[in-house]
Amino acid sequence: MSFKKSKLDLLVRVRYSNPLPPPPCPPKLLDIPTDPTRYSRPEFLQGIASEVPLPMIVDAECGMPLDLAKWDCLWEENADDSSLNPTLENAPKLDPKDAFLLGDPASGGPYANGHSTTPQLPSHVSWLRKTEYITTGASTPRAAPQEPKASPAAIIDVSRTAQIRDIESSFAACNDAFDISTLSHPNKRGVTAVDSYEIFPDADIWANAYDLFRFSERPGERPADVEDPRLDCAILRPMESDGDHFLAFYLTEDDESALKFKEKRLTLSPYESPDQSEETVFHWVRDYETVKIEQDVPNEFLLVLDDGTQHGKGAYYKNIERKMILKKKRANMQEEYQDKWEIIRVSHSAMSTEEEEEREEIMVEVTDPMYLRRDADADGEIEVDDGAHTTTIVS
Repeated sequence: MSFKKSKLDLLVRVRYSNPLPPPPCPPKLLDIPTDPTRYSRPEFLQGIASEVPLPMIVDAECGMPLDLAKWDCLWEENADDSSLNPTLENAPKLDPKDAFLLGDPASGGPYANGHSTTPQLPSHVSWLRKTEYITTGASTPRAAPQEPKASPAAIIDVSRTAQIRDIESSFAACNDAFDISTLSHPNKRGVTAVDSYEIFPDADIWANAYDLFRFSERPGERPADVEDPRLDCAILRPMESDGDHFLAFYLTEDDESALKFKEKRLTLSPYESPDQSEETVFHWVRDYETVKIEQDVPNEFLLVLDDGTQHGKGAYYKNIERKMILKKKRANMQEEYQDKWEIIRVSHSAMSTEEEEEREEIMVEVTDPMYLRRDADADGEIEVDDGAHTTTIVS
């Protein structure tokens, strides 16, 4: 016998789902700030308490009957009331089980039997917390913090010579008795270091601003397994239409034009003018819109390892200004572009005087060793070094 499963169960569960709301108040052991306006006054429950009957039968004596006829002193004048007010002489014998009742709960001292059977909880401990995690020292009041005694200030040598000495001593870990074979990868076992490089800023490209673009799919309209040399020299041009900002993407018409353009750039030194300026034509491919822009990119940068072919041996870096994620922009035939270019002709042009001055100002950051001190002196501070102490005078 076979049964056909109906889809009505799933429809009923979705249609009549009743999820529980979150709790209105935080747990008692967690300190979660709650708006006081969410709480109600105690008078709000008086009407409910008066309507709900007590779940137990309570008589007039509250379940503890007391026969007052046994004491004649309550009914006769000038009667002996010693039975109601016992003294130490005529007090009845105390049961050892009730001896702890004579102790003062406010004091932390021992009870009548000389030992404390129940630990005393400090005032700042919640009543829901387990008592085995509370030490006896927690109940003792904390002593007021004492002000530290004023000690004579140590004389610190802040002269230029002392600063250079301290800075050079901080590199002793990588300069003195350095063994590269002891270095290993923190996550990959068996991967060890083979060479070490000193890190320097890349002065050749320091004046340039670099952005990192990530595409949602491969640009160029070619499959991922097909090589596309045009992508290395693509052009992204900022565009605006109806207040929306996007980027126009341009590529060369064929692979030969891209290879020729890159070869010509590699044969010339940076900022060197060619003898004959030949144009390279770039055609518009499509538009891309920005999905996300990160202005601060501290963990990504350009890094070039030089074994000494162009400069000294070292790792040369340049920071990345921004990082953007791009996706294809939907074509709109009714959209009015402002200054749209279908073709871009790229040729070399000499730098203007303003551009050269701006580049030199940025290059000072990595070419002038006294750049930081010069920047401080520009704010009106003058340092006077007498060999033992450095004095800063603010004008």
